Amino acid sequence: MKILKLFFLPLLLAVALGCSDNEDEKSDQQELDTAVKNIHENLQKDLNTDVPSLSVYVVSPKGTYFSTVKGTNGSAVTPDMYFRFASNTKNFTSAAILKMMQDGWLNLDDKITANIPGTAVPYTPDGPDWNFPHKNQITIRQILQHNAGIYDLSNDISQYNVGGETYTDHMLETSPDHQFTTSEYVKLLTDHNLTYGTPNTVYHYSNTGFSILGEIVARIYSQKTNSAKTYGNYMYDHIVGPSSKKPLPIKFPELATDSQLPAPYIKGFIRYTDHDEVTDKKNASAHIAEGNGIGTMVTLTEYIRTLMKGENVLYASTAELMRTNKGPATTSQYALGCSNFPGIGYGHNGATEGYLSLMTYDPKTDVSVIVLLPFWDLTSTAKFEKCLMTLNVTGLEVKKRLGY
Repeated sequence: MKILKLFFLPLLLAVALGCSDNEDEKSDQQELDTAVKNIHENLQKDLNTDVPSLSVYVVSPKGTYFSTVKGTNGSAVTPDMYFRFASNTKNFTSAAILKMMQDGWLNLDDKITANIPGTAVPYTPDGPDWNFPHKNQITIRQILQHNAGIYDLSNDISQYNVGGETYTDHMLETSPDHQFTTSEYVKLLTDHNLTYGTPNTVYHYSNTGFSILGEIVARIYSQKTNSAKTYGNYMYDHIVGPSSKKPLPIKFPELATDSQLPAPYIKGFIRYTDHDEVTDKKNASAHIAEGNGIGTMVTLTEYIRTLMKGENVLYASTAELMRTNKGPATTSQYALGCSNFPGIGYGHNGATEGYLSLMTYDPKTDVSVIVLLPFWDLTSTAKFEKCLMTLNVTGLEVKKRLGY
């Protein structure tokens, strides 16, 4: 009997503790569900329209949580459904550049006109079409920091536009299947002398800058393999594919014709003043290396957690560099393809037609947060900004509700 007593006492304690843990986790889930429901309801009131869904996926020392709210006209969302994660792609591109640095394939402070180490081939193409402003002064690090002064052709119409639209938007409207190239963008920079200023004198977010980084990745990989390679080839072979350190079903489509999201997927929605639009198909060739990524909430979590903890393709010290190495002109929380979202964590966010998302990891609390809002309200600038700010509001509130 004594043996039985000694056996059953820890067993009873374990059962009691297990019940306590389960009750705590259940309570945390309820807190999370309440927070997401309230944020979704408030957003619908502010926008005066139905919002298809709002979802959050959290991994923490306390447990893994998923919460989602569906609007009247929305569809159910699960954490393993695909969506376009837009500019979160920049963090992946930064990881690729920093891995190449670790492998001795490039130097961050090399000018982009310098030769790829061990070759007689420059990081960027020669020729008049690639002679864009300040090219000879720009380094790889400065582009990662958005300190290179490279004009953003995808977002900015202040210096160049076509009928009041960005070049990218104009081409997608007039020729939806147009195959975009980085050389095409760069020629516009050259032909129209487009620039925000000399390197390290101005901070300005630039999709075009990261497209140039994608070209650099492709050129380096082509030299190292002695074969024609693309940005997507390197990402698959070394960052997310089966032979990478942490294989993940994440995709970086490069062809204009590869426009359909893989199943199961979440539809994106855009609300205009005169109509609504579903955006599950997209010509992602317009956003290579700066916004063409496709993944799920689960895969983004696995990526950002392992990357920031030094358990993926980057050493812990390199991940720290990614988080903290800001440029001298930087006026935001942006470092090397990585933002600090105070109170939430490090990572990136993304906005592409019909999709808004946030991907973060906080090293201090070991908490990762993925927020997904597949909805844009373009009836006014203020309403779109409200949608965008919902990402941060959700990230902060769910961490608060979980006690972080």
